[in-house]
Amino acid sequence: MRGPHNIWRLIRTGATLERTGAMNKVLDAFDASKPLRVVARALGLPFKFLGYKGDPTMPPATRALTALGPAYIKFGQVLSTRPDVVGDEMALQLRVLQDKLPPFDVATAKAEVEKELGQPIDTLFSEFSEPVAAASIAQVHRARIAETGEEVAVKVLRPGIEKAFRKDVDAFYLAARMVELFSPGSRRLRPMDVIEHFDGVVRGELDLRLESSSASEFAHNTRADAGFELPGIKWDYSARRVMTMTWADGVPMGDNAALDAAGHDRVALSERILQLFLQHALRDGFFHGDMHQGNLKVAPNGNIIALDFGIMGHIDEYTRRVYAEILYGFIRKDYKRVAEVHFEAGYVPADKDVDEFARALRAVGEPIFGMDADRISMARLLSYLFEVTERFGMETRTELILLQRTMVVVEGVARSLNPQMNIWQVAAPIVTDYITKSIGPKAIVGDLAKTARILSRFGPRLPALIEAALIRQGNPVERPHRPFKRWIAGAALAGAAAAAGLIFLIAALT
Repeated sequence: MRGPHNIWRLIRTGATLERTGAMNKVLDAFDASKPLRVVARALGLPFKFLGYKGDPTMPPATRALTALGPAYIKFGQVLSTRPDVVGDEMALQLRVLQDKLPPFDVATAKAEVEKELGQPIDTLFSEFSEPVAAASIAQVHRARIAETGEEVAVKVLRPGIEKAFRKDVDAFYLAARMVELFSPGSRRLRPMDVIEHFDGVVRGELDLRLESSSASEFAHNTRADAGFELPGIKWDYSARRVMTMTWADGVPMGDNAALDAAGHDRVALSERILQLFLQHALRDGFFHGDMHQGNLKVAPNGNIIALDFGIMGHIDEYTRRVYAEILYGFIRKDYKRVAEVHFEAGYVPADKDVDEFARALRAVGEPIFGMDADRISMARLLSYLFEVTERFGMETRTELILLQRTMVVVEGVARSLNPQMNIWQVAAPIVTDYITKSIGPKAIVGDLAKTARILSRFGPRLPALIEAALIRQGNPVERPHRPFKRWIAGAALAGAAAAAGLIFLIAALT
């Protein structure tokens, strides 16, 4: 779909930002360079009359994004969780996008359910309510399964949402290219990679079978987590555009008055939500990527209930260790180690000075640790760290974008429950425990055991692999006789088995 029509879409976007009065606010929020401001105004100001009017009762930025459509609304939801990027005022304006949005009618929803599940709605559900929640991509209905009488939540995608997203995200790619062209300093932020990441997240949300699968995996990983629960997936009543879950009763996490009235301990809840997120991210490498108040409830028994699994984050084991070491270094104020981790991971170019980088990190950490507990902020730390890494030429790590964004969101949720919470004291036990398990003696033994298993698995293929490698290097060797090859394979297997036995013996002794 990429082509000249995207230029028209960007012109319409600029015109809408101008007409709603959001253009200057958006440019200021992103601290846009002068050339980029000139291009943005050129795309919008002359065509202001073509812009969408939007709802005049809304703040300018929210008004513009809502008028432009679902992809822009989703992008606004992402930005609303990044006050460290767009500022507190803009983030607050965009937060309404996380809540209620105009729903589509219940008759359309029922038709979508019938089409996807292949049965009349009355055969499937004895009750099917008006929408109880509406977001940019889907809306939720309260229903009752006809066969069992069980109360459930039915999530239905908006009609035509796939086509609308493809059209808008296509224009986002063009905008990212223009940002790179007219604002060279932004290239280290890798705008194209950011849009690709956003595109991948949205594509996942547009297939509710994938969301159901994510919810199932998340439930399996967290089944032993005290004080945390997830609704169950009803696979027989779910499809690509429909997802059915058990109904979850509870108090919205964002309603402090209702939480107090129900007798819930908000201090305990604030600590648990932060620690749960860190456990999921570090222990499992699979975490809820959209943990704002609208997706969280507190059950009558005090358990935290998570909803909406369209955005889930995944980070590999190596990256988890790097991230934990960075957090652990800040907690211990070991700035030299934090700097070394950045260099070891390749996050900072090798030609930079590690000691100078460590001193810059100290300038980031010390002012924050000198603050009162209610002023210590992960968002502030990430903002300061962003400035330092920019000076040292560090590129944006796209695999950490969602992790960092969610960390800021979870911190915001926790502080809304308990403004005096000290996030470092709450995070320290989880991070310390993970560090102990992941880079301590037992972790080293575990890594060696994994290596031994891989060697034993590939033992029979080692002779052929070595021979092929030598040939590729221009050193042809005489093909060994078959008995000799068997001897090499047997030796490799025996060596791997001996190594594995030694490792397991060490593990038993430690």
